[in-house]
Amino acid sequence: MEDSVQTARELATHANEIKHLQQDMDKLVQDMDQVKNTLAEIQKTLSEAKGGWRVLMYFGGAGGLVGSGLTWIVDRAFR
Repeated sequence: MEDSVQTARELATHANEIKHLQQDMDKLVQDMDQVKNTLAEIQKTLSEAKGGWRVLMYFGGAGGLVGSGLTWIVDRAFR
């Protein structure tokens, strides 16, 4: 009889530990989903920023070209 009581206690203890492990695993899965969503948002933001930098570089290049052209024209005109 004593062995069955001991076994029942051990089973109850193990069941409780399994329940806690399952709760921890569920929380980890939720946290991983949040991390995945955050990474997707960061990737989207970086992709948008990449396009913005390209446009900025195009305008900067065009501005430099126009500025140097005007400087060349003014230099030739007043010689």
